[in-house]
Amino acid sequence: MKHHGAGRLSEMWRGLGYLLGSLFTAAVAVLALPVLAVPVTARSWASWHRRRADRLLGSPRSGPVRVGPWRVLGWLCACTVTALAFGLVLLLCAGNAVTTAVTVPLWWALPAGTRAGGFAAGVPLTGWGTALTLGTAQAVAFAALTYWLAPRLARLHARTCVALLSPSTAARLAQRVETLTETRAHAMTAHGAELRRIERDLHDGTQARLVAIAMRLGVARELLSDDPRLVAGLLEEAHENTEEAMTELRAVIRTIYPPILADRGLAGALTALASRSAIDTTLDIGSGGSGDLDTVPAAVEAVAYFTIAEALTNAAKHSRATRTAVRVARDGDRLAIEVTDDGVGGADETLGTGITGIRHRVLALDGTVHLHSPGGGPTTITVSLPCAS
Repeated sequence: MKHHGAGRLSEMWRGLGYLLGSLFTAAVAVLALPVLAVPVTARSWASWHRRRADRLLGSPRSGPVRVGPWRVLGWLCACTVTALAFGLVLLLCAGNAVTTAVTVPLWWALPAGTRAGGFAAGVPLTGWGTALTLGTAQAVAFAALTYWLAPRLARLHARTCVALLSPSTAARLAQRVETLTETRAHAMTAHGAELRRIERDLHDGTQARLVAIAMRLGVARELLSDDPRLVAGLLEEAHENTEEAMTELRAVIRTIYPPILADRGLAGALTALASRSAIDTTLDIGSGGSGDLDTVPAAVEAVAYFTIAEALTNAAKHSRATRTAVRVARDGDRLAIEVTDDGVGGADETLGTGITGIRHRVLALDGTVHLHSPGGGPTTITVSLPCAS
């Protein structure tokens, strides 16, 4: 009960801060309406308010607002009006509670002409009894009203903001098609490059060794009765080349689908990966244990494995981190991955740090990638992958 009460009180303060902030920004919007009516400025202003609303509602952080200019202007008008109305109501309630709580104890010090009325809805306060009783009742009533209204009005305003700045169903569908088209193009490009790499590795490495083995075996067969010592040397070389060819084949196969995933499953493979990491790595498979990962499709397993491997490699090579934490959990039909390091931060996807490769792998499966890496750290990579069977 104590924690519940503290949580409600925290919601009240958050709602109060949100609405008073919205009241201030609404006043700024009224004064600077010609500037905010410019589409670029209005979109930036709307994106900032959308992030504030997401934080209050506990929603995932949204990207830039992508609705049309008229929707943005409509939001500007509607949310300015609601922010002024809700903010003023809450300011009245909270202000009266604070004012009454401060002035009642000082009732005796007020000028004689002001002691009657004003504290409790115009009821004359003729002595300490009425001052304390009616004044306290008024302070408690306004405080209770603030406690009840603040979180509700704040959430209502935030939901209005999110609803007006969210794209319509048709727009979301169009964005979805555009994203899928782009990710599929990246997937096809990456797939083509991967096939060319595999073909090159097999042609230049394994195939060349197999040809050499075949030639040595052919020579050995012809010299079998004439020079047994030379034949023995050729067979030894053929044996060594065979082992090298098998090693190269295993390396090629490992880049397609790591055998450890087939042997140990995703949980076991990630445990081995964390133990081999160059820096101290903590692995959390989630509260449900490794059983939650048993039914993850093979393609998702491979992307999850390569994503975490690349993230750990990035942390060791670029971030100057000393520790990393990996969390993997099944959440319904999604696989959630989070990799955090205590390095210097400032990761830039455009500098070839491996984040682009992670993003292409994840987007090819219709997943999402979020990178948070402020200067000074920490760096967190959050990945969500669909894993419905």
